[in-house]
Amino acid sequence: MIQRRIPKITDLAPLMRFKTPELNAKKRRLDAALTIADLRAIARKRTPKAAFDYTEGAAEAEISLGRARQAFEDIEFHPSILRDVSSVSTGWDVLGAPVSQPFGIAPTGFTRMMQTEGEIAGAHAAARAGIPFALSTMGTTSIEDVKAANPNGRNWFQLYMWKDRDRSMALVDRAAKAGYDTLLVTVDVPVAGARLRDKRNGFSIPPALTLGTVVNALPRPEWWINFLTTEPLSFASLDRWSGTVADLLDSMFDPTVDFEDLAWIKAQWPGKVVVKGVQNIDDAKRLVDLGVDGMILSNHGGRQLDRAPIPFHLLPRVAREVGAHTEVHLDTGIMSGADIVASIALGARFTMIGRAYLYGLMAGGEAGVDRTIAILSEQVARTMRLLGVNALEELNPGHVTQLSRLQPVAAPLVDAALTVPARRAPVRTGALPKQTVSASAVVTSAPVKRAPKKAAPTE
Repeated sequence: MIQRRIPKITDLAPLMRFKTPELNAKKRRLDAALTIADLRAIARKRTPKAAFDYTEGAAEAEISLGRARQAFEDIEFHPSILRDVSSVSTGWDVLGAPVSQPFGIAPTGFTRMMQTEGEIAGAHAAARAGIPFALSTMGTTSIEDVKAANPNGRNWFQLYMWKDRDRSMALVDRAAKAGYDTLLVTVDVPVAGARLRDKRNGFSIPPALTLGTVVNALPRPEWWINFLTTEPLSFASLDRWSGTVADLLDSMFDPTVDFEDLAWIKAQWPGKVVVKGVQNIDDAKRLVDLGVDGMILSNHGGRQLDRAPIPFHLLPRVAREVGAHTEVHLDTGIMSGADIVASIALGARFTMIGRAYLYGLMAGGEAGVDRTIAILSEQVARTMRLLGVNALEELNPGHVTQLSRLQPVAAPLVDAALTVPARRAPVRTGALPKQTVSASAVVTSAPVKRAPKKAAPTE
Protein backbone atom coordinates (compact mmCIF):
# COMPACT_ATOMS: atom_id res chain seq x y z
CA MET A 1 0.00 0.00 0.00
CA ILE A 2 1.27 3.47 -0.91
CA GLN A 3 2.14 5.65 2.08
CA ARG A 4 1.72 9.40 1.64
CA ARG A 5 3.33 12.30 3.47
CA ILE A 6 3.33 16.07 3.40
CA PRO A 7 6.21 17.27 1.17
CA LYS A 8 8.98 19.23 2.81
CA ILE A 9 10.15 22.60 1.52
CA THR A 10 13.56 21.09 0.82
CA ASP A 11 11.87 18.54 -1.44
CA LEU A 12 10.03 21.22 -3.39
CA ALA A 13 12.94 23.60 -3.87
CA PRO A 14 14.61 21.67 -6.76
CA LEU A 15 11.26 21.58 -8.58
CA MET A 16 10.64 25.31 -8.31
CA ARG A 17 13.62 26.74 -10.19
CA PHE A 18 11.93 29.11 -12.61
CA LYS A 19 13.55 30.13 -15.86
CA THR A 20 14.71 33.74 -15.95
CA PRO A 21 12.23 35.60 -18.16
CA GLU A 22 13.57 37.01 -21.43
CA LEU A 23 12.56 40.67 -21.65
CA ASN A 24 13.67 41.16 -25.27
CA ALA A 25 10.60 40.25 -27.32
CA LYS A 26 12.53 39.57 -30.53
CA LYS A 27 15.02 37.27 -28.81
CA ARG A 28 12.20 35.53 -26.97
CA ARG A 29 10.29 34.68 -30.13
CA LEU A 30 13.38 33.68 -32.09
CA ASP A 31 14.67 31.45 -29.28
CA ALA A 32 11.30 29.71 -29.29
CA ALA A 33 11.68 28.89 -33.00
CA LEU A 34 13.13 25.37 -33.25
CA THR A 35 12.55 24.75 -36.96
CA ILE A 36 12.32 26.72 -40.20
CA ALA A 37 8.57 26.09 -40.06
CA ASP A 38 8.50 27.93 -36.72
CA LEU A 39 10.28 30.91 -38.30
CA ARG A 40 7.82 30.82 -41.18
CA ALA A 41 4.90 31.04 -38.76
CA ILE A 42 6.44 34.09 -37.08
CA ALA A 43 7.21 35.68 -40.44
CA ARG A 44 3.64 35.27 -41.61
CA LYS A 45 2.30 37.11 -38.58
CA ARG A 46 4.73 40.02 -38.96
CA THR A 47 4.71 40.59 -42.73
CA PRO A 48 1.96 42.02 -44.98
CA LYS A 49 0.32 39.43 -47.20
CA ALA A 50 1.67 40.68 -50.54
CA ALA A 51 5.30 40.62 -49.37
CA PHE A 52 4.93 37.30 -47.56
CA ASP A 53 3.21 35.69 -50.55
CA TYR A 54 5.99 36.88 -52.85
CA THR A 55 8.39 34.76 -50.77
CA GLU A 56 6.00 31.91 -50.12
CA GLY A 57 4.47 31.55 -53.55
CA ALA A 58 5.48 29.74 -56.70
CA ALA A 59 4.23 29.49 -60.29
CA GLU A 60 0.68 28.67 -61.35
CA ALA A 61 -0.72 25.83 -59.17
CA GLU A 62 2.59 25.64 -57.22
CA ILE A 63 2.92 21.94 -58.00
CA SER A 64 6.68 22.08 -58.59
CA LEU A 65 7.36 23.53 -55.16
CA GLY A 66 5.10 21.03 -53.43
CA ARG A 67 6.77 18.12 -55.20
CA ALA A 68 10.25 19.41 -54.36
CA ARG A 69 9.44 19.55 -50.66
CA GLN A 70 7.69 16.19 -50.80
CA ALA A 71 10.81 14.65 -52.33
CA PHE A 72 12.83 15.57 -49.24
CA GLU A 73 10.17 14.14 -46.96
CA ASP A 74 10.13 10.91 -48.96
CA ILE A 75 13.60 9.71 -48.02
CA GLU A 76 14.84 7.01 -45.73
CA PHE A 77 18.16 7.37 -43.92
CA HIS A 78 20.43 4.39 -43.24
CA PRO A 79 22.51 5.04 -40.12
CA SER A 80 25.53 3.12 -38.87
CA ILE A 81 25.83 2.42 -35.16
CA LEU A 82 28.64 2.34 -32.63
CA ARG A 83 30.68 5.08 -34.26
CA ASP A 84 32.59 7.75 -32.35
CA VAL A 85 30.72 10.91 -33.32
CA SER A 86 31.82 13.06 -30.41
CA SER A 87 33.03 15.60 -32.99
CA VAL A 88 31.83 16.28 -36.52
CA SER A 89 33.14 18.54 -39.27
CA THR A 90 30.43 20.27 -41.30
CA GLY A 91 32.72 22.20 -43.64
CA TRP A 92 34.87 21.55 -46.69
CA ASP A 93 36.01 23.33 -49.86
CA VAL A 94 33.45 24.66 -52.32
CA LEU A 95 34.63 26.19 -55.60
CA GLY A 96 38.20 26.25 -54.34
CA ALA A 97 37.67 27.92 -50.96
CA PRO A 98 36.52 26.71 -47.53
CA VAL A 99 32.97 26.97 -46.17
CA SER A 100 31.92 26.14 -42.62
CA GLN A 101 28.59 24.59 -43.66
CA PRO A 102 27.38 22.78 -46.79
CA PHE A 103 24.84 25.53 -47.51
CA GLY A 104 24.84 29.21 -48.41
CA ILE A 105 22.35 32.02 -48.85
CA ALA A 106 20.69 31.99 -52.26
CA PRO A 107 20.11 35.13 -54.34
CA THR A 108 16.67 36.60 -53.68
CA GLY A 109 14.98 39.55 -55.35
CA PHE A 110 13.18 42.48 -53.69
CA THR A 111 14.67 41.45 -50.34
CA ARG A 112 14.17 44.75 -48.52
CA MET A 113 10.49 44.44 -49.38
CA MET A 114 10.39 41.39 -47.10
CA GLN A 115 12.12 43.18 -44.22
CA THR A 116 13.88 46.50 -44.25
CA GLU A 117 17.35 45.22 -43.27
CA GLY A 118 17.38 43.17 -46.47
CA GLU A 119 20.60 41.91 -48.01
CA ILE A 120 22.81 43.63 -45.43
CA ALA A 121 21.32 41.39 -42.74
CA GLY A 122 22.01 38.31 -44.86
CA ALA A 123 25.55 39.38 -45.69
CA HIS A 124 26.38 40.07 -42.03
CA ALA A 125 24.93 36.73 -40.92
CA ALA A 126 26.76 34.85 -43.69
CA ALA A 127 30.05 36.51 -42.71
CA ARG A 128 29.66 35.40 -39.09
CA ALA A 129 28.73 31.87 -40.11
CA GLY A 130 31.51 31.46 -42.68
CA ILE A 131 29.16 30.69 -45.58
CA PRO A 132 28.70 32.36 -48.99
CA PHE A 133 26.16 35.11 -49.59
CA ALA A 134 24.72 35.52 -53.10
CA LEU A 135 23.35 38.88 -54.28
CA SER A 136 20.63 38.83 -56.93
CA THR A 137 20.50 41.05 -59.98
CA MET A 138 17.07 41.93 -58.59
CA GLY A 139 18.45 42.59 -55.10
CA THR A 140 17.69 45.81 -53.27
CA THR A 141 21.19 46.61 -52.01
CA SER A 142 24.07 47.66 -54.21
CA ILE A 143 26.92 45.38 -55.17
CA GLU A 144 29.37 47.61 -53.34
CA ASP A 145 27.30 47.87 -50.14
CA VAL A 146 26.97 44.10 -49.85
CA LYS A 147 30.72 43.76 -50.24
CA ALA A 148 31.22 46.34 -47.50
CA ALA A 149 28.90 44.35 -45.23
CA ASN A 150 30.85 41.13 -45.90
CA PRO A 151 34.36 42.39 -46.72
CA ASN A 152 36.29 39.20 -45.97
CA GLY A 153 33.68 36.57 -46.76
CA ARG A 154 32.48 34.76 -49.87
CA ASN A 155 30.33 37.04 -52.02
CA TRP A 156 28.66 35.63 -55.12
CA PHE A 157 26.78 37.65 -57.75
CA GLN A 158 23.78 36.21 -59.55
CA LEU A 159 23.28 37.42 -63.12
CA TYR A 160 20.14 37.58 -65.21
CA MET A 161 21.06 38.32 -68.79
CA TRP A 162 18.96 41.26 -69.95
CA LYS A 163 17.98 42.34 -73.40
CA ASP A 164 20.41 45.21 -72.87
CA ARG A 165 23.66 43.23 -72.91
CA ASP A 166 25.92 46.21 -72.19
CA ARG A 167 23.97 46.95 -69.04
CA SER A 168 24.17 43.33 -67.89
CA MET A 169 27.90 43.14 -68.40
CA ALA A 170 28.39 46.46 -66.61
CA LEU A 171 27.01 44.70 -63.52
CA VAL A 172 29.42 41.83 -64.04
CA ASP A 173 32.29 44.30 -64.25
CA ARG A 174 31.17 46.01 -61.02
CA ALA A 175 30.97 42.69 -59.19
CA ALA A 176 34.44 41.69 -60.39
CA LYS A 177 35.94 45.03 -59.32
CA ALA A 178 34.24 44.73 -55.90
CA GLY A 179 35.92 41.37 -55.32
CA TYR A 180 33.05 38.91 -55.76
CA ASP A 181 34.58 35.48 -56.30
CA THR A 182 31.77 33.64 -58.12
CA LEU A 183 29.25 34.49 -60.84
CA LEU A 184 25.93 32.60 -60.76
CA VAL A 185 24.40 32.78 -64.24
CA THR A 186 20.69 32.00 -63.98
CA VAL A 187 19.43 30.36 -67.18
CA ASP A 188 15.86 29.25 -66.44
CA VAL A 189 14.17 32.63 -66.89
CA PRO A 190 13.65 33.32 -70.61
CA VAL A 191 10.39 34.91 -69.46
CA ALA A 192 8.82 35.38 -66.04
CA GLY A 193 6.81 32.50 -64.63
CA ALA A 194 3.09 32.93 -63.93
CA ARG A 195 3.20 33.81 -60.23
CA LEU A 196 -0.49 34.00 -59.59
CA ARG A 197 -0.32 35.03 -55.94
CA ASP A 198 1.51 38.20 -56.94
CA LYS A 199 -1.08 39.01 -59.60
CA ARG A 200 -3.97 38.41 -57.22
CA ASN A 201 -2.30 40.54 -54.56
CA GLY A 202 -1.54 43.29 -57.07
CA PHE A 203 2.08 43.07 -55.93
CA SER A 204 3.94 46.05 -57.33
CA ILE A 205 7.05 48.13 -56.78
CA PRO A 206 6.49 50.25 -54.72
CA PRO A 207 3.60 48.58 -52.85
CA ALA A 208 0.17 49.83 -53.80
CA LEU A 209 -1.78 51.21 -50.84
CA THR A 210 -5.23 49.79 -51.53
CA LEU A 211 -7.96 49.37 -48.93
CA GLY A 212 -7.00 45.69 -48.67
CA THR A 213 -3.32 46.40 -48.03
CA VAL A 214 -4.17 49.01 -45.43
CA VAL A 215 -6.47 46.61 -43.57
CA ASN A 216 -3.83 43.87 -43.80
CA ALA A 217 -1.19 46.25 -42.46
CA LEU A 218 -3.07 47.26 -39.32
CA PRO A 219 -1.79 44.36 -37.18
CA ARG A 220 1.72 44.77 -38.66
CA PRO A 221 2.68 48.36 -37.87
CA GLU A 222 6.38 47.64 -37.39
CA TRP A 223 6.78 46.53 -41.01
CA TRP A 224 5.15 49.71 -42.32
CA ILE A 225 7.03 51.99 -39.95
CA ASN A 226 10.32 50.45 -41.07
CA PHE A 227 9.33 50.60 -44.73
CA LEU A 228 8.22 54.22 -44.65
CA THR A 229 11.04 55.61 -42.48
CA THR A 230 14.02 54.02 -44.23
CA GLU A 231 15.63 54.58 -47.63
CA PRO A 232 13.08 54.16 -50.46
CA LEU A 233 13.17 50.77 -52.12
CA SER A 234 15.56 50.65 -55.05
CA PHE A 235 17.49 47.95 -56.82
CA ALA A 236 21.09 46.85 -56.83
CA SER A 237 21.31 46.98 -60.56
CA LEU A 238 18.60 49.09 -62.19
CA ASP A 239 16.72 52.32 -61.82
CA ARG A 240 13.64 52.61 -59.67
CA TRP A 241 10.61 50.88 -61.13
CA SER A 242 6.94 51.71 -60.85
CA GLY A 243 4.71 48.84 -61.88
CA THR A 244 4.07 45.16 -61.35
CA VAL A 245 6.87 42.68 -60.78
CA ALA A 246 5.80 40.58 -63.77
CA ASP A 247 5.98 43.61 -66.08
CA LEU A 248 9.43 44.43 -64.78
CA LEU A 249 10.75 40.92 -65.33
CA ASP A 250 9.28 40.53 -68.81
CA SER A 251 10.71 43.90 -69.84
CA MET A 252 14.19 42.80 -68.81
CA PHE A 253 14.75 39.09 -69.44
CA ASP A 254 16.19 38.06 -72.80
CA PRO A 255 14.55 34.94 -74.28
CA THR A 256 17.30 34.57 -76.91
CA VAL A 257 20.18 33.64 -74.54
CA ASP A 258 21.88 30.40 -75.58
CA PHE A 259 25.02 28.35 -74.90
CA GLU A 260 27.09 30.56 -77.18
CA ASP A 261 26.11 33.58 -75.11
CA LEU A 262 26.97 31.69 -71.93
CA ALA A 263 30.46 30.96 -73.25
CA TRP A 264 30.86 34.65 -74.00
CA ILE A 265 29.77 35.62 -70.47
CA LYS A 266 32.18 33.08 -68.98
CA ALA A 267 35.04 34.62 -70.93
CA GLN A 268 34.34 38.03 -69.36
CA TRP A 269 34.45 36.84 -65.73
CA PRO A 270 37.77 36.39 -63.90
CA GLY A 271 36.47 34.11 -61.12
CA LYS A 272 34.38 30.96 -60.84
CA VAL A 273 31.30 30.53 -63.03
CA VAL A 274 28.30 28.50 -61.85
CA VAL A 275 25.18 27.97 -63.97
CA LYS A 276 21.90 28.04 -62.03
CA GLY A 277 18.74 26.40 -63.30
CA VAL A 278 19.93 23.07 -64.76
CA GLN A 279 17.03 20.62 -65.14
CA ASN A 280 18.21 17.73 -67.31
CA ILE A 281 21.27 15.54 -67.81
CA ASP A 282 21.96 16.60 -71.42
CA ASP A 283 22.27 20.26 -70.47
CA ALA A 284 24.50 19.27 -67.54
CA LYS A 285 26.85 17.48 -69.94
CA ARG A 286 26.96 20.45 -72.31
CA LEU A 287 27.91 22.71 -69.42
CA VAL A 288 30.80 20.39 -68.55
CA ASP A 289 31.99 20.66 -72.15
CA LEU A 290 31.77 24.43 -71.80
CA GLY A 291 34.09 24.27 -68.80
CA VAL A 292 31.91 25.81 -66.10
CA ASP A 293 33.10 25.45 -62.52
CA GLY A 294 29.75 24.31 -61.17
CA MET A 295 26.04 23.97 -61.80
CA ILE A 296 22.99 24.35 -59.58
CA LEU A 297 20.20 21.85 -60.11
CA SER A 298 17.19 24.10 -59.62
CA ASN A 299 13.70 24.78 -60.89
CA HIS A 300 13.88 28.31 -59.46
CA GLY A 301 12.08 27.34 -56.30
CA GLY A 302 9.08 26.28 -58.36
CA ARG A 303 8.64 29.89 -59.51
CA GLN A 304 9.08 29.41 -63.27
CA LEU A 305 7.76 26.28 -65.03
CA ASP A 306 5.18 24.48 -62.94
CA ARG A 307 5.54 20.67 -63.01
CA ALA A 308 9.25 21.11 -63.73
CA PRO A 309 11.68 18.30 -62.80
CA ILE A 310 12.38 17.82 -59.10
CA PRO A 311 16.04 18.81 -58.55
CA PHE A 312 16.54 16.38 -55.65
CA HIS A 313 15.32 13.49 -57.84
CA LEU A 314 17.62 14.59 -60.65
CA LEU A 315 20.64 14.86 -58.34
CA PRO A 316 21.92 11.24 -58.15
CA ARG A 317 22.16 10.77 -61.91
CA VAL A 318 23.70 14.18 -62.60
CA ALA A 319 26.25 13.60 -59.83
CA ARG A 320 27.19 10.22 -61.33
CA GLU A 321 27.47 11.60 -64.86
CA VAL A 322 29.29 14.89 -64.32
CA GLY A 323 30.26 15.11 -60.65
CA ALA A 324 33.83 14.07 -61.38
CA HIS A 325 34.24 17.01 -63.77
CA THR A 326 32.44 19.88 -62.09
CA GLU A 327 30.72 20.71 -58.82
CA VAL A 328 27.02 19.90 -58.56
CA HIS A 329 25.00 22.17 -56.26
CA LEU A 330 21.29 22.05 -55.42
CA ASP A 331 18.43 24.31 -54.38
CA THR A 332 14.59 24.25 -54.26
CA GLY A 333 12.57 22.86 -51.39
CA ILE A 334 15.27 22.75 -48.70
CA MET A 335 13.70 23.38 -45.30
CA SER A 336 15.90 21.45 -42.85
CA GLY A 337 19.43 20.31 -42.14
CA ALA A 338 18.33 16.75 -42.89
CA ASP A 339 17.45 17.89 -46.44
CA ILE A 340 20.96 19.30 -46.78
CA VAL A 341 22.66 16.14 -45.47
CA ALA A 342 20.60 13.97 -47.83
CA SER A 343 21.65 16.17 -50.75
CA ILE A 344 25.34 15.89 -49.87
CA ALA A 345 25.01 12.11 -49.51
CA LEU A 346 23.52 11.82 -53.01
CA GLY A 347 26.32 13.78 -54.63
CA ALA A 348 25.78 17.51 -54.14
CA ARG A 349 28.83 19.52 -53.18
CA PHE A 350 26.76 22.42 -51.87
CA THR A 351 23.18 23.59 -51.34
CA MET A 352 21.52 26.99 -51.24
CA ILE A 353 18.64 28.26 -49.12
CA GLY A 354 16.25 30.97 -50.28
CA ARG A 355 12.87 30.83 -48.56
CA ALA A 356 14.36 29.50 -45.31
CA TYR A 357 16.63 32.56 -45.20
CA LEU A 358 13.77 34.95 -45.96
CA TYR A 359 11.54 33.41 -43.29
CA GLY A 360 14.25 34.18 -40.76
CA LEU A 361 14.70 37.69 -42.13
CA MET A 362 10.97 38.42 -41.91
CA ALA A 363 10.76 36.87 -38.44
CA GLY A 364 13.52 38.98 -36.91
CA GLY A 365 15.80 40.83 -39.30
CA GLU A 366 19.49 40.05 -38.98
CA ALA A 367 18.94 38.13 -35.75
CA GLY A 368 16.34 36.05 -37.58
CA VAL A 369 18.83 35.16 -40.32
CA ASP A 370 21.29 34.14 -37.60
CA ARG A 371 18.56 31.91 -36.18
CA THR A 372 17.92 30.31 -39.58
CA ILE A 373 21.60 29.49 -39.95
CA ALA A 374 21.82 28.19 -36.37
CA ILE A 375 18.80 25.92 -36.81
CA LEU A 376 20.09 24.44 -40.06
CA SER A 377 23.64 24.08 -38.71
CA GLU A 378 22.41 22.25 -35.60
CA GLN A 379 20.26 19.96 -37.74
CA VAL A 380 23.14 19.19 -40.12
CA ALA A 381 25.47 18.24 -37.28
CA ARG A 382 22.84 16.21 -35.44
CA THR A 383 21.81 14.29 -38.58
CA MET A 384 25.44 13.48 -39.32
CA ARG A 385 25.96 12.18 -35.78
CA LEU A 386 22.83 10.05 -35.95
CA LEU A 387 24.01 8.61 -39.28
CA GLY A 388 27.36 7.75 -37.69
CA VAL A 389 29.59 10.02 -39.79
CA ASN A 390 32.22 12.52 -38.67
CA ALA A 391 32.71 14.51 -41.87
CA LEU A 392 30.88 15.42 -45.06
CA GLU A 393 33.35 13.30 -47.03
CA GLU A 394 31.96 10.18 -45.34
CA LEU A 395 28.42 10.75 -46.61
CA ASN A 396 27.54 8.58 -49.61
CA PRO A 397 24.47 7.31 -51.51
CA GLY A 398 24.29 4.31 -49.20
CA HIS A 399 23.08 6.62 -46.44
CA VAL A 400 19.88 7.63 -48.29
CA THR A 401 17.07 5.94 -50.19
CA GLN A 402 14.72 8.14 -52.21
CA LEU A 403 11.13 6.93 -51.84
CA SER A 404 9.13 8.17 -54.81
CA ARG A 405 5.37 8.68 -54.88
CA LEU A 406 5.56 9.84 -58.49
CA GLN A 407 6.43 7.03 -60.89
CA PRO A 408 7.03 7.54 -64.63
CA VAL A 409 4.60 6.00 -67.09
CA ALA A 410 5.50 2.35 -67.74
CA ALA A 411 8.04 1.86 -70.53
CA PRO A 412 5.71 -0.08 -72.90
CA LEU A 413 3.19 2.78 -72.81
CA VAL A 414 5.91 5.31 -73.56
CA ASP A 415 7.15 3.21 -76.48
CA ALA A 416 3.61 2.98 -77.82
CA ALA A 417 3.20 6.72 -77.60
CA LEU A 418 6.38 7.24 -79.59
CA THR A 419 4.98 5.15 -82.47
CA VAL A 420 1.99 7.47 -82.97
CA PRO A 421 2.56 9.32 -86.25
CA ALA A 422 3.12 13.04 -86.02
CA ARG A 423 0.09 15.21 -86.64
CA ARG A 424 0.13 16.99 -89.96
CA ALA A 425 -1.77 20.03 -91.12
CA PRO A 426 -4.95 19.12 -93.01
CA VAL A 427 -4.66 19.09 -96.79
CA ARG A 428 -6.61 21.93 -98.32
CA THR A 429 -8.29 21.63 -101.68
CA GLY A 430 -8.18 24.28 -104.28
CA ALA A 431 -5.39 26.34 -105.72
CA LEU A 432 -2.91 27.99 -103.40
CA PRO A 433 -1.15 31.25 -104.17
CA LYS A 434 2.34 30.78 -105.48
CA GLN A 435 5.11 31.63 -103.03
CA THR A 436 8.70 32.39 -103.65
CA VAL A 437 11.07 30.59 -101.26
CA SER A 438 14.39 32.31 -100.80
CA ALA A 439 17.59 30.45 -100.02
CA SER A 440 17.72 32.08 -96.59
CA ALA A 441 14.39 30.49 -95.67
CA VAL A 442 15.61 26.92 -96.18
CA VAL A 443 16.07 25.10 -92.89
CA THR A 444 19.33 23.15 -92.60
CA SER A 445 20.88 21.10 -89.83
CA ALA A 446 24.00 23.25 -89.67
CA PRO A 447 24.22 25.49 -86.57
CA VAL A 448 24.05 29.20 -87.17
CA LYS A 449 26.97 31.05 -85.62
CA ARG A 450 26.40 34.57 -84.42
CA ALA A 451 28.11 37.10 -82.23
CA PRO A 452 26.71 37.54 -78.73
CA LYS A 453 24.21 40.33 -78.41
CA LYS A 454 25.86 43.14 -76.47
CA ALA A 455 23.14 45.76 -76.69
CA ALA A 456 19.40 45.84 -76.96
CA PRO A 457 18.22 45.93 -80.59
CA THR A 458 16.62 49.12 -81.80
CA GLU A 459 12.97 48.83 -82.58
